[in-house]
Amino acid sequence: MALSSMTGFARGHGVSGAYNWAWELKSVNAKGLDLRLRLPAGWDVVEAPARQSAAQVLTRGTVHGTLTVERLGVAPIVRVNEPVLAAVLATIKGLAGRVDAAAPRLDGILSLKGVVDVIDEDEREAERSAAETAVIGGFHATLAELTTMRRHEGEALGRVLVQRAKEIAALAAQAEAAPGRRPEAIKARIADQVAMLLDASSRFDADRLHQEAILIASKADIREELDRLVSHVAQIERLIVGGGPIGRRLDFLAQELNREANTLCSKSNDVELTNIGLELKSVVEQFREQVQNLE
Repeated sequence: MALSSMTGFARGHGVSGAYNWAWELKSVNAKGLDLRLRLPAGWDVVEAPARQSAAQVLTRGTVHGTLTVERLGVAPIVRVNEPVLAAVLATIKGLAGRVDAAAPRLDGILSLKGVVDVIDEDEREAERSAAETAVIGGFHATLAELTTMRRHEGEALGRVLVQRAKEIAALAAQAEAAPGRRPEAIKARIADQVAMLLDASSRFDADRLHQEAILIASKADIREELDRLVSHVAQIERLIVGGGPIGRRLDFLAQELNREANTLCSKSNDVELTNIGLELKSVVEQFREQVQNLE
């Protein structure tokens, strides 16, 4: 299964009888799947099928879906709401002797909300049902276009992530080969420091200092961190080859990589290893940022 990004855009439109409709779908990053639909009044019937369809093909991302529908070639009908008009006229008559004001004009009365309704010609049930079916089918087609774009984005992201993983593996190998990371080199540096302390003062216990030096040298070894880095990179490569919705798992591995890089820097007492650790942190951060876009 191919990788998919969480970002994408698609637009679809069509005509069914007198109805002209259009879907617009935009997808952005999110921890889970969140479909947010904006539907015209009276078109709520398409919401349930749309949500079901989206849940079948998407696992993560906030998807904003907007539906617009126009009914073309239909003459509007103007109707006077008689009960509302009667209530307005009765109120005007009751206020006539209590308020010193000019008599209301007809255009003013008709402009009051609810007095006049402008509606379309009555819909035929069969025509409306056919339009709803077409709109639902249009959502499926537009969603397919969105998932295609997300897959294309995912393929590009996969290539970037593989490159970052290779860089992390290369830096781990570089740290592995660094002379300063070996326990013997660490012990030698600490031994030199102990010798300087003993030369500076005779109050130090030489045996105790050497014991502490050996303990510090063992704690400064980065063997475990390097092994875990190599293991994480191998797992990342397997996940990318397998494809599918792996964004969360890669995000977890990115956090683990960052933890190993931090530990390597904190343990290092060698300039070369420190520089490798800092560069490693930079590459891991680039990897993590790209993972945030992956489904």
